[in-house]
Amino acid sequence: MTRVHNEAAVHPPRRTPVRGVLVTGVDAPVGEWLTRSLLADPNIGHIIAVAPRAERIALPQSSRLTFLPVELNKERHVHDLLFGPARELGVEVVIHAATAGDATHDSRSAHALNVDATRSLLTLCERHPTIRRFVLRSFAEVYQIEADLPVIIAEDHPLNLHAGAPQFVRDRVEADLHACVRMGLSSLQIQVLRTAEVLAPGSGSQLFDYLASPVCFRPFGYDPMLNLLSLSDVTSALHASVWATEQGVFNIPGFDTLPLSLTIRKWGRASVAIPNSLMSPLYRWRSRLRGTEFRYGMNRRRFHYSGVLDGRRAREVLGFVPEHGLDWPAG
Repeated sequence: MTRVHNEAAVHPPRRTPVRGVLVTGVDAPVGEWLTRSLLADPNIGHIIAVAPRAERIALPQSSRLTFLPVELNKERHVHDLLFGPARELGVEVVIHAATAGDATHDSRSAHALNVDATRSLLTLCERHPTIRRFVLRSFAEVYQIEADLPVIIAEDHPLNLHAGAPQFVRDRVEADLHACVRMGLSSLQIQVLRTAEVLAPGSGSQLFDYLASPVCFRPFGYDPMLNLLSLSDVTSALHASVWATEQGVFNIPGFDTLPLSLTIRKWGRASVAIPNSLMSPLYRWRSRLRGTEFRYGMNRRRFHYSGVLDGRRAREVLGFVPEHGLDWPAG
């Protein structure tokens, strides 16, 4: 399991100070770790941390930190956030990391957070007097995985535009594309960071839920390569985006690339290969009996075909290289 600590990021060398950074989604591990990392950076003046409610927030006390409970799916609340506290504190960078946590939750409210909030933030940031950079935390799930497509995925790899894709994929693609089409048309410097799957509790990871079972079934005859990202490294990448000098799309791969069977074994679980036709009904029953989130239908292609992010652009432009592997329970 990924070890949580407060020194998650490798901080960049001293740069021109940034007056303020606004981070959304701090009620999830990625947002919390990023906020702590930014607080440890003396080159950042003030951090505004945003989440819908305060119940699950465990951030340190600091005169440089302001936590605000804001419902991002309500445009009026977003407007009041940006043209109230964010303007008063001189926020220059917005890092949007909020997303609906449960990948199986199909609803209008999930779409409002995943897509509408991104659109509202971008539109209002473009009119803002101090904000100059917008960073969207996107996901590797936006890419299409097929047998006849490259295993190494660059930023120009085809996106999953299939109408039958689950809502959490469609939402992520829509938000990603909305940010991409604004590049070059907006006064903002826009960066889209497509991150590999973060294998950690509370991260919304389908694979983390899959590995919660003592026995993990996988389709017979397939053993795809997976690329997995630690909380330390996703924090480092998002932190590095504060200082980036170019806009664009950046793949953020993880340190660990390994086959599914080895992933199961290193997590301390038993791996059993079964016919593909049994996978969906078996995990459907598991979900109904235990209330779990993993759906094989959502993961069928990645359980058949390999897909590993190419991180060359992030290395060359952001200076990001994954350095922290997962803390595997079984070594």
